[in-house]
Amino acid sequence: MERLVIITGLSGSGKSLAAQAFEDLGYFCVDNLPVALIPRFYELIQRSAEQIPRAALVVDIREKDFLDHVPEALKELRNLGAPVKVTFFECEDEILKRRFSTTRRPHPMAATSGSLEQAIHDERKALAALRAEADRIIDTSRFTAHELRAFLKNAYGDQEATRGPNINVMSFGFKYGLPSEADLVFDVRFLPNPYFVEDLRPLNGRNEPVQEFLESKPETHEFLGRLKTFLDFLMPLYAAEGKTYLTIAVGCTGGKHRSVMLAERLLEHFSQTDRPVSVSHRDLGKE
Repeated sequence: MERLVIITGLSGSGKSLAAQAFEDLGYFCVDNLPVALIPRFYELIQRSAEQIPRAALVVDIREKDFLDHVPEALKELRNLGAPVKVTFFECEDEILKRRFSTTRRPHPMAATSGSLEQAIHDERKALAALRAEADRIIDTSRFTAHELRAFLKNAYGDQEATRGPNINVMSFGFKYGLPSEADLVFDVRFLPNPYFVEDLRPLNGRNEPVQEFLESKPETHEFLGRLKTFLDFLMPLYAAEGKTYLTIAVGCTGGKHRSVMLAERLLEHFSQTDRPVSVSHRDLGKE
């Protein structure tokens, strides 16, 4: 087996959609397999005459005593030499509540927690240790279903081994905290802030007037040029080290103007170099 991906994380964060995306990529997928059976599953696959080079397994809080079995199962898999990676899906509380309200499906912990809000809080707390051990954390808060599928295709598709790290460029606002999944963080708060231009304040970094304002500043050109050169220098080094996924976070104060514009410019740059790249704007919709 080339790859065994354990998909886990918060309820409502997109694990089922992820499983469908993995299936489209040619992975053998199993949803809600009891954790204790995962090592047996791997052994059966290894002994099977049928070739299953890649598999993705969804495991989560739906299984009773799920958390008690995960560390032991992962340890056994690694002792067996399994190429296992844990991918943890998460999402912001308000978006999770909206998703559950839309689907009308009960949260798996709602019965014991008493309310949806408390259930989300309890599950996030219960999964904190597993999240800390994950090989990859994917925040789906700002992804549409289409964007998440495209992101997973870039991150786990056949092109991964030959084209170097899969790049996710993320804009964010420092006032909302650093993104935990970031590998590289660049602070662009030194650039002139369009927020203080009355006509530009209600716009964002995707709008042409904001882009023109920032591009008219020599420091923007200087910084962006140096940043592209620096990142181009790093990419082959990361590829040689075996890194398959890289999150580049660009932050300004509110995550609305400067960071968004620069993230879009980095998306354009990496698209021209034919590297697998996606962009997300974590705080664009926040006030």
